[in-house]
Amino acid sequence: MNILAELAETFRSTAVSKAYGEPVQVGGETLVPVALVQAGFGGGGEADGDGGGGAGGLVVPLGVYAGREGGPAEFRPNPITLVAVLTPIVWILVRGLRKR
Repeated sequence: MNILAELAETFRSTAVSKAYGEPVQVGGETLVPVALVQAGFGGGGEADGDGGGGAGGLVVPLGVYAGREGGPAEFRPNPITLVAVLTPIVWILVRGLRKR
């Protein structure tokens, strides 16, 4: 396996493990953080061996799963992320309705 493929696999497995955080006990509840994780890796080279590569990623905290022992878990969204995601959607819908 070449170095580019190895780096891509390492980066991908690291990004996947970040979607759900480690459970944390807070006030009698167990919280499991949840995030949207996006990762990318790319590279290229020339015939003479010169080349390069790079990686990047984005992690957006979506919220937490919260529950007490023996009870069901519920998803609690991150209000800041919720506003950030809904604002452009509402803007597009309002703008579309005005054009009618």
